[in-house]
Amino acid sequence: MSWDCAVQGTSNPYLYRVNWEQAIQDYLHYLRLERGLSDNSVQNYRRDVGKLAVFMRDHAPDRSPKNTRREDIEAFVHALAAKLKARSQARILSGLRGFFAYLIFEGYRQDNPMELVESPKIGRKLPDTLSVADIDRVIGAIDRSLAEGERNRTILETLYGCGLRVSELLDLRLSDLFFEEGFIRVTGKGNKQRFVPIGSFNQGCISLYLREIRPHWSPKKGCEDLVFLSRRGGRLSRALVFAVVKDLAEKAGIGKRISPHTFRHSFATHLLQNGADIRAIQQMLGHESITTTEVYMHVDRTHLSEVVQRYHPRKTL
Repeated sequence: MSWDCAVQGTSNPYLYRVNWEQAIQDYLHYLRLERGLSDNSVQNYRRDVGKLAVFMRDHAPDRSPKNTRREDIEAFVHALAAKLKARSQARILSGLRGFFAYLIFEGYRQDNPMELVESPKIGRKLPDTLSVADIDRVIGAIDRSLAEGERNRTILETLYGCGLRVSELLDLRLSDLFFEEGFIRVTGKGNKQRFVPIGSFNQGCISLYLREIRPHWSPKKGCEDLVFLSRRGGRLSRALVFAVVKDLAEKAGIGKRISPHTFRHSFATHLLQNGADIRAIQQMLGHESITTTEVYMHVDRTHLSEVVQRYHPRKTL
């Protein structure tokens, strides 16, 4: 049952409308306007905090966001542990910390019931990557005799060539291309913009697509400035890009599941392996924290060992 249904089904709807529902709506409004989060991120927070609202309705109906206690949260965590993996639990608890911190900021309450609640310990998941040869095989599996094939090739080259997220690629606009300067402008999480270098090979792929393919797909209203279009001139969906990558991976005989994000991971890993500075990679990926980028330092320990063997003055007896 969704938290909305729980609110409507309570014997005292006024209590929940004023407290849980209104508090959550105010929080989502804050995330959109003050934090600048995307609709997708906001809806994720809505679902996560909503799970607590449903739990409280069923187990502590006299509690509101103003008087929820640490013991209530711990009972909620115990319930989550029976249904969700540690990583999902940790994500929900992170969202709740933000929610209660917001309530304190707005003066709804003085303390944070999440303060002493520990998140489950999760192992650090290393990102899947592809070798350069594997990337060539995937892109080589594209049927470039088809118009959408040339578009798909350009999409994969741009994901790998610039390390973009899928959402960033789909939002890329003609007005974001600064080829003479060698950069593209990318709008990332929280609508934060950054400039990412783009190589001449990737520029050539995009230029060919823009010259030979895109003019035949009349853009729909609102899509005139988008770089990547569907055959009907509309905005491409995330699902389509994921499906394209999955299909090409199967055709190329890649023995593991990959996604569009795999090309972003490969971009970062290959740059690091070839000597790029990790802070430069951080800026290109749009990571707020260097800690997020440092995961790529753990991806290929064999390469790091080879670096020591090759460059350290005392590598041999």
